[in-house]
Parts: sequence; C-alpha cells; structure tokens
Amino acid sequence: MSMTSAQKSGFGATLWDWLTTVDHKKIGILYLAGGGFFFLLGGLEAVIIRIQLISPENNFISAGLYNEMITMHGTTMIFLAAMPILLGLMNFIMPLQIGARDVAFPFLNSLGFWLFLFGGLLLNLSWFTGAPDAGWTNYAPLSIQSPGHGIDFYVMGLQLSGAGTLMGGINFIVTIVLMRAPGMTYMRMPLFTWTTFVASILILFAFPALTVGLFLMMFDRMFGSAFFDAALGGNAVIWQHLFWIFGHPEVYILILPVFGVFSEVFPTFAKKRLFGYTAMVFATFLIAFLGFMVWAHHMFTVGLGPVANSIFAVATMAIAVPTGIKIFNWLFTLWGGSIKINSAMLWSLAFIPSFTIGGMTGVMLASAVADYQYHDTYFVIGHFHYVIVGGTVFGILAGLHYWWPKMFGRYLNEVLGQISFWTFFIGFHLTFFIQHFLGLMGMPRRYWVFLENQGLDTGNLISSIGAFFMSFGVIVFLINIIYTTIKGKKAPGDAWGSGRTLEWTISSPPVHYNFKQLPLVRGLDPLWIEKMEGNEKMTPAEPVDEIHMPNGSILPFIMTIGFTIASYGFIYQTGNKYWLIAVFAGMAIALICMLIRSLKDDHGHHISKEELERVGD
Repeated sequence: MSMTSAQKSGFGATLWDWLTTVDHKKIGILYLAGGGFFFLLGGLEAVIIRIQLISPENNFISAGLYNEMITMHGTTMIFLAAMPILLGLMNFIMPLQIGARDVAFPFLNSLGFWLFLFGGLLLNLSWFTGAPDAGWTNYAPLSIQSPGHGIDFYVMGLQLSGAGTLMGGINFIVTIVLMRAPGMTYMRMPLFTWTTFVASILILFAFPALTVGLFLMMFDRMFGSAFFDAALGGNAVIWQHLFWIFGHPEVYILILPVFGVFSEVFPTFAKKRLFGYTAMVFATFLIAFLGFMVWAHHMFTVGLGPVANSIFAVATMAIAVPTGIKIFNWLFTLWGGSIKINSAMLWSLAFIPSFTIGGMTGVMLASAVADYQYHDTYFVIGHFHYVIVGGTVFGILAGLHYWWPKMFGRYLNEVLGQISFWTFFIGFHLTFFIQHFLGLMGMPRRYWVFLENQGLDTGNLISSIGAFFMSFGVIVFLINIIYTTIKGKKAPGDAWGSGRTLEWTISSPPVHYNFKQLPLVRGLDPLWIEKMEGNEKMTPAEPVDEIHMPNGSILPFIMTIGFTIASYGFIYQTGNKYWLIAVFAGMAIALICMLIRSLKDDHGHHISKEELERVGD
C-alpha cells in the first residue's frame, strides 16, 4: 500500500498499514517514535533522581523507589531509547545511501521492531508490581536475591528487546554486503553506512553474550539453578564478565553510528569532502576490534589480579588513538570550508569538545591504580554521561535535524532548533561537569541521600538545575516537531543544496520503492560527482522496468504478542504453576505464526513500468 492511499483512507486503514508494514522507511519512523517515547520516560526518571538529590537528606522519594528509578533510568536510556533511535536512523537512511530499495529481510525487520517495542513495554509494566532495583548492570548476587518479580521483568523484557536488535544487526550486514547499487564498492560507501555496518557486526558478536547471561539469570531466578549463587557453588563474577563482554561493545554500538552522522553533517555544511576517508574507515574498524578487548576495565576493583588489570588498562588507553584520528579528521574537514551554521551543525560542533572531555576522563579511568579511587563515585557518572549524552544524544539530535527533511519532507524550525540546542547544551554541562568534582570529593554512586556539611550541597544543586535546563531543551524540540508537522517549510530532494550521497538524489520523503531506476555510482560522494559534471540527477544504471517489492504482513506483530504473553507467563510461573498455561499459549501463537510464514508462499507485488512512468520522477 502506498503512502498516498494510506492518507486518503480512514484511521483504521492507516493503523493497519503501520501494523503490517515491512517498508524500511516506515519501520525506521516506528523505531524513532518508540525510542523517542522511551527517551522521554527515561528523562522523566532522570529528573526524579535529580530532584531527590537537589538538597541534603531529602526524602522526595523513598530509598527503595530510588533504587528502582536509577535501574529503570539506565536500562531505559541504553536499551530502549538510544539504541532504537539509532536503529531508526540506520533503517531509514542506510538503504537509501547504498541505492537499495529495501533491506535484505523486510519481514525480519518488522519482527525486530515489534520485539523491541513489546520488550520495552513489558519491562515498564513492572512499575505496577515493583520495578527492578539492582542497578542497570543487574549485578549478582543482589539481583539473584532481590524479592518480587522486578528482576524477572528486566530479564524477560531485555531478552525480547535484545532478540529484536540482533535481528536488526544481521539484517543490516546482509543488506550492505549484498544490496549495494551498481558501482557502489565498499570504499565508495558513505561513512554513515560504514558505521552502520561495523555497529551491526558489533551487535552480532556482543548481544549473544547478554542473551546467555540473561538465560542463566532466568534459570537462577525462575527454575532454581545456581550459576551465580556462591552458596550453591556458583560465581557472581561470571555475570559481570558476561554483562561487560556485551556492555562495553554496546557503548561503541551507541557511538559509532553517530560518528557516521557527523561524517555526513560536516562535509555537507562545510561544502568539502570528508578529510581522510580511508583513515576514518580503518579507525572505525579498529575501535570496534579494540572494543571487544577492554570489557574488564569495568571490573578493576573485582580482584582479577595485576596482570589482567594491566592488559585491560593498556587496551583501554589504546582505544583513544583511533577515536583521536576521527576527531582530527573532522576538524580538518571543517578547516578552510565554507561553513554554514544551523541546528544540525551546532549539535555536531558541540559534540567535539563534549566528547573529548568524556574521552579524557575515560583515559583517567583506564588507569587501574587510579580507578580504585574513581570507581563507584560520581566521577564515573560524569564520564559516562559525557560520552553517552555528549556523544550519542548530541549525534542523534544532529542526525534528526539533518535527515528530518528527507524523512518527512519538511524542515525543522531553525529558531526553535537553536533554542533547544542552547538550553540543552548549557544544561548538559551544568549537570555533568560538576559531577566529576563531586566524585573526586567522595560522593558515591547510587546513594539515595547525602548528608549536610559534606561539601556536596552546591554541586548537587547545580547538577539538578542543569537537569531542568535539559528538560526544557527536550520540550522545545518536541514543540518543534509538532510545529514542523503542521506548518513546516517543504523540502526538495536535495534538502540542503549541498548533499553528496544517494539519499539526496530522490524525493523528500522518498517514494515507497526508493529508486525508480537504480543509480550508477561512479565514485565516493556520487551525487557530488554528478553535480560537478553539471548533471541535475544521477545517471541510472538500468532502464525503467517493473519493480518487485515485498508485501506487508501482520504476522510479526502477532508473533511478538505470542512471545510477550509467554514471557509474562515465565515471570509469574515461579509463584503459581497456572501461569505455565500463558507460557504454552504464547509460544503456540508464535509457533503458529512461524508455521504460516513457512508454508504460505508470499511472492510480494510488482509495480508496473506503466505506473512508474505515470508517476514521473
């Protein structure tokens, strides 16, 4: 079903269209909407944390609720906000950048989204019965002994979401390897496509470690096994290893795609090609490779011994080198360019000093001897947020401003964009810069209250005021989205006038099949090459012919409902064996959907040559 027919039809038909879609662009928008919802939820939790810590011996929320709040804030922001929003950008933009008409496995793409969404909703259902309270890292033995079902929700919610992400990663790898347009060699791919590719490889290798850890946790909590229970011969440190073998590559899964975003934004608004393209590609791979070598730097205080600590300290410091290469290449891209400053560019420029500070404190934490002092203080919180907010969130906002006209055909309002940027940027530094010093003054992480006369009052007050500034910035951004949807200025195909890559060669928003004729790629920055030769558009690589596209399907949605029912059953069967009925019923729904998918041949549909010629370009 095309976009126009969906607009003409009623609410029911439109809803059905979105529930059954396998179009990578619509799934990208769904990821952005789902991730955006959880981002607001995680932000609300963060504000509650900062209100609790605004003054000494405050009792805005109870100690137990505070533990739930910090656990859900971290879990929501990492798994349900940052990752899905990035997957949304990847989903929408990457196939356009390589000249593909969709991803390799459209059905799987849809299933991956619904699994993420229902996993996130399942996790948040725990608020009604007692949320997880063992921190976002869920360390054993605390998580094994936590009463109630909070941790079970964490395990099952992340298991569902993680399965969705893993599907996305596999899908992107296959798409990039097999579906590039004619002439699009690997070393002609845009940097955002490269970083999507490398982040997907990281997903492929990192997520199984989390899956295994969650399975073991599930068996410990629900079926009485003893993987992490020391009293029964288990080992709690195994959880830490499994979690961080996933958890450290995860931060690179979060940061690499936004490195790709900046590598698109800077050349476009400096009107220069990216400096050091080849070095950037190799640096991306090096970061990914080293990202797997450093997980135990989260465990310097566990007692692994001096040899292990030294090896991981050296490997951690080594990551600074390829990251530094990237920073310098971006600066050289800007050097001597005819720079245009707008919201997308502001977020990108703000990223450089913010992320560099985060990187510097990261190297400080990489020193095992020093880490004994920093570990479990607010210094780590300051460092982590400088990297994740100053890196990933700034990058997401840069990417949204940059690609919004491509995705929705309208420009975001520039005045609102700049108000949003400055309030968020100032609030971010107010909130987190001071936390490094609070940490060095001895303020521990995860503490519910701090006492008077410890010298921590002013720092916490400043930090909390910063959080309100950031909230204001986010609210302005939301107003911008609503305003743009109603009154935004319409965007042409090459929205910024200086686009260099394939996504700017087609209409904004793109048609259902992306490309009427697949483009012929003649070098890096293919659109720029055509522009330099005086061509208005890309040289096609094929004559106009009928296009084969996949059909939508409701099966991914129903299958996910089945898995969610089963997960809910697993959570509650520990106290009541009747819940096993839910487990079997849910799995039956999912398996029946799989059976239908396997036995029913769906050959998709064809868009005829006549229809394509009628549409025009």
